[in-house]
Amino acid sequence: MPTIITQIANGVCKLKLGSTHPTRDFNYIKDTVRGFISVASSEAAIGQVINIGSNYEISIGESAKLITDIMGVEIEIETDDKRLRPSKSEVDRLWADNTKAREFCEWKPEYGGLEGLRRGLTETIAWFTDPMNLRNYKWDVYNI
Repeated sequence: MPTIITQIANGVCKLKLGSTHPTRDFNYIKDTVRGFISVASSEAAIGQVINIGSNYEISIGESAKLITDIMGVEIEIETDDKRLRPSKSEVDRLWADNTKAREFCEWKPEYGGLEGLRRGLTETIAWFTDPMNLRNYKWDVYNI
């Protein structure tokens, strides 16, 4: 997310990304922190593997389009070969089934689904586009 947001915030018209087809289950930081606290506070969670995730997956490409929509810009997505993962190392799908978090910890995401993701991205974009925060990111450098 920071890679996409900071490139756009710096006026890039061609967004450089790696593979755009993999899906991810993005979780807003406030939900993650609440989830960790819920798990740590739950006796029922002891010995369990608990996923703290939104239970909603979206592709990297769709995420980029959602960000451009929120930021009110149109950009072209360009595949940057140096951002592509080596053969057989790309994870095509990362999705968190949060059933146990709901059952054992009474936790659920407040930023769930597409609308929750949009709300979280809006807050994230506001933070990153603040000049004091934006200047701390090397948007034009790809670090592995």
